[in-house]
Amino acid sequence: MNATTNNSSSDTEEHKHPWHLVDPSPWPILSALFGGVLAAGAVLYMHEETLWLMLVGLLGVLVVMAAWFADVIKEATHQGYHSRPVQISMRYGMVLFIASEVMFFVAWFWAYFNGALFPTEQIKSTWPPPGILTFNPWELPFLNTLILLTSGVTLTWAHHALLEGNKSHLLQGLGVTILLGVIFSFVQAYEYSHAAFSFEFEEGTPGKGGIYPSTFYMATGFHGFHVIVGTIFLIVCFFRARKDHFKVSHHFGFEAAAWYWHFVDVVWLFLFVAIYWWGAGTSVGH
Repeated sequence: MNATTNNSSSDTEEHKHPWHLVDPSPWPILSALFGGVLAAGAVLYMHEETLWLMLVGLLGVLVVMAAWFADVIKEATHQGYHSRPVQISMRYGMVLFIASEVMFFVAWFWAYFNGALFPTEQIKSTWPPPGILTFNPWELPFLNTLILLTSGVTLTWAHHALLEGNKSHLLQGLGVTILLGVIFSFVQAYEYSHAAFSFEFEEGTPGKGGIYPSTFYMATGFHGFHVIVGTIFLIVCFFRARKDHFKVSHHFGFEAAAWYWHFVDVVWLFLFVAIYWWGAGTSVGH
C-alpha cells in the first residue's frame, strides 16, 4: 500500500504542470566552445595564418548541431514533451529570435545608408565611391531574387500539403525548396568570384577595401550564411517528414524552419532594392 501510494504521489508531482523542464545537456557549453574556436580560426584564416583551427571549429559546430537537433527531435516526437503550452512558448521564442535577426541586419543597412547618403571627403563625397564597379542588378542579383521568391512559394506549397496530410506533395515541395536554396548559394558564390571589388585593402587601388566592399559583403554575406543555415534546417525537415514526424496538429519544427526561410526571403528583397539596385545607381554629392 505504501509503495503504491508513493508511486501515485510521485506521478502526480511529475505531471502537475504541462511544461517541459529540459534535462541537463552538454550542448550549450560545447556549442559556445566550438563557436569560439570557429570564430578565432576564421580570423586567423583571413590573416593567412592557418586553416586547420577554423575547420576544427566548423566540424565541432556541425557535430553539436546534429546532436542537439537529435535530442530536440526525440523530446518532441518520441517522448511527447512538447505539449500545447510548450509549443506556444517555442513559437514566442522563435518570433523573438527572428526579431533579433531583424535588428542584426538593420545594423548593416544602417552602415550602408550612412555611407551612401552621407559620403565623406575620403571617397570624394560620391556614392558609390570612385573606382567601384557595381554589379548590374538585373543580371545575377535579379536571378537570385527570382530563385528565392520561387523557393518561398514552393515552401508554402509544402506547408499546405502538410496541413492536408499529403506526404508526397510535402516532400516534393521541400525538395524543390532545398534545391533552390542550394542554387542560390552557388549563384552568389559565382557572383562573388567575379566581383570588381574586394575586402582586401590596397592603398591607392580603387575597389580594394573601403566602405563599399565592407558594407556590401557584410550585408549580403551574412544573408548568404543565413540561406545556408535555412537550407540545413529544411534538409532536417525533409528527412523528418519522410519518417512521419510531422502531424497536422504537431509540426512546430517545420513551422520554425518555414518562418526562418520566409524571413530570409524578405531580407533579400530589401538587399536587392537597397544595395544592388538603388545603391548601384545613386551618386550623392555635397
